[in-house]
Amino acid sequence: MARNKRNESALRPGPVLTTLALCSLFVMLGVGYVWYKNQIDLLGHQIKERETRLADLQRENKMRRDQLATLCSPVALDARVKKLNLGLGPPAKSQVIWMVETSGMEQNGGLPSPDQRQAQTLLAERKN
Repeated sequence: MARNKRNESALRPGPVLTTLALCSLFVMLGVGYVWYKNQIDLLGHQIKERETRLADLQRENKMRRDQLATLCSPVALDARVKKLNLGLGPPAKSQVIWMVETSGMEQNGGLPSPDQRQAQTLLAERKN
C-alpha cells in the first residue's frame, strides 16, 4: 500500500483541466448573460427615447396642421387682408366677363357661331 501512495501525484492534470474548463465556461456564461442584459436595457432606453421623440413630432405635426388650417380659412384671410390694408375685394361687375356656352358649334358643323366669334373678339380686346 505504501507503494501506491508514492506513485500517485497530488495534482492530476485531468481533473484540474476539467475543473478549469467548467469554471471558464461558467464565467463566460455569466459575462454573456450580463452583457445581454445590458444590451436589452440599452435597447429599451433607445426605444423609449424614440417613442418620446415620435410623440413630440406627432404633436408638432398636429399643431402645424391646425395652424395651417386656421391660416387658410377665409375668415383668417379676410382678417389678415384688413389688418395689412391691402384693399382687396371682390371684382366689380364691369371686370367680370361672362361667357355663354351655346351649342352653335354643333349646328354649324364645328364652326363657331357669330355670337361665339363676337365673344372671342371681346375677350381678345379685353386682354390687350
